[in-house]
Amino acid sequence: MSFFETLAARIESTDSLVSVGLDPDPSRLPEFVADADLPRWAFNRRIIDATHEHAACYKPNAAFYEDADGWRALEETIAYAHGKGVPVLLDAKRADIGNTTRRYAGALDDGGLGADAITVNPYLGRDSLQPFLDREESGVFVLCRTSNPGGSDLQDLELASGEPLYERVAALADVWNGNDNVGLVVGATAPEELAEVREIVPEIPFLVPGVGAQGGDAEAAVEHGLAERPDAAVDVGLVNSSRGIIFAGEESSRPGDEATYFGAAGDAAKRLKKRLNRHR
Repeated sequence: MSFFETLAARIESTDSLVSVGLDPDPSRLPEFVADADLPRWAFNRRIIDATHEHAACYKPNAAFYEDADGWRALEETIAYAHGKGVPVLLDAKRADIGNTTRRYAGALDDGGLGADAITVNPYLGRDSLQPFLDREESGVFVLCRTSNPGGSDLQDLELASGEPLYERVAALADVWNGNDNVGLVVGATAPEELAEVREIVPEIPFLVPGVGAQGGDAEAAVEHGLAERPDAAVDVGLVNSSRGIIFAGEESSRPGDEATYFGAAGDAAKRLKKRLNRHR
């Protein structure tokens, strides 16, 4: 099955659009995992146990794993998520040329990390993305309109055609989608831009960040983030929350209360699922 076929089945079985961002910031890990051999893996395992019933996907950000123990923790995390039946989207924002980008794309192979999908940066053009695009069964989410304030520095620049750069990226993604494995990253903090991009690419699924701690528009994320897929019983897309789920227990648990801490993550994922489903 292709990534989007797998994702559609997962969305249908869990009745959820929630992508849980697994970003285990070492400075925020609770005391329960401090003495583990791999604290980030120990933390992620408990988060997965608490949230998998409500997760359409897990999205680990590579930045939180880029050291020797981190890569081990990431490998364990991906394998464990797969054991729960949940696909994994590696948020790595990769792209380069030649042998370098082929090595980056190896993260999608069974001999690499075995992720099911990855985020990529289109700034270097199509050849920098081709090794990702060629993996027909893997998802490739192209950065289009990001939710950070500085994204407008480049993404809003007007081209000679009169269109902003992010709209050109969306149109190019449609051209690059020969294997029907391309998605777009479009933030929820600018609902009108979500709508504009959806008009350009009606059939490409979106990964929509910014709904959690960044306060993005959940209704717009659902209305414009989902794509109708002819091969699926449900519309397909993902709405991500990272800190708002995995660190939800910081406010609600007492020192030493592991069950309450991780239970809060499960509750946060469930609440987001229900919130998003009101708009489906």
